Amino acid sequence: MTRTSWDPPVRAGSSHDVPAVDHDGDVTEPRAVHTWLTDMDGVLVREEDPIPGAKEFIAALREQGVPFLVLTNNSIFTPRDLRVRLLRSSGIDVPEQSIWTSALATAQFLDDQRPGGSAYVVGETGLTAAVHDIGYVMTDQDPDYVVLGETRTYSFEAITRAIRLINDGARFIATNPDPSGPSTQGMLPATGSVAALISTATGRQPYFIGKPNPLMMRSALNRIDAHSETTVMIGDRMDTDIISGLEAGMRTVLVATGATERHQVQDFPYRPTKVVDSIADVVPYVAQHCLPEDT
Repeated sequence: MTRTSWDPPVRAGSSHDVPAVDHDGDVTEPRAVHTWLTDMDGVLVREEDPIPGAKEFIAALREQGVPFLVLTNNSIFTPRDLRVRLLRSSGIDVPEQSIWTSALATAQFLDDQRPGGSAYVVGETGLTAAVHDIGYVMTDQDPDYVVLGETRTYSFEAITRAIRLINDGARFIATNPDPSGPSTQGMLPATGSVAALISTATGRQPYFIGKPNPLMMRSALNRIDAHSETTVMIGDRMDTDIISGLEAGMRTVLVATGATERHQVQDFPYRPTKVVDSIADVVPYVAQHCLPEDT
């Protein structure tokens, strides 16, 4: 078998070399794990506090030379901003190029759909920089799109302008459907809530790019030239991380350190490949290049 540039070396004596046994007792080859995707909030950090095992998980990936991406629906910050925030507040060292945000996925979608277009953007630097970098003109004069993202300073004037532009024919895009988000002061309204306000006023629903849209997962896979069959998605929410990973064809791991608790998994019509207490339980699988399934 020809190895690609992102195939990790197979280490002698690792569990990657050990054949699996199916329910009939037949020996089968385990599916390798060549790449990892992981959510950030609830998996690696809780607000700005590191979750035990997070630093070790990222360090193991980098030590093994395994391609990975840290995903977030938050479109406020650029990857550079997030890298510095993670390192300073949590001590987690994630390279800038290994962070994939809903803002980047949204910009990629716009560039694929209508290269060289224009947009009226409601959001912070993470989104405006991503849209600028694909060569879009940001304008409030007859734009191709209204693009809504996360911000801590939503203005009535900007929302009103977005509503009028959508009524005039601009296409409505939003970075993610999250209705709320955490802060040190408590819960804050997020993109999904403001999108609902605009939809109520216009009668137009946005196209959401971020999780649970598997489009974000596909764009992340393409970013690191990975294949869904040999990639695992780690998340803390069944209704975003796990469902989008499943729909993108990946195996999934739910960590019980965030939004979805263990006892809630049975309430969903789908299940993750594996449920663990925290990201610390995933660290050994990085060197093994495989993921044992729950039985």
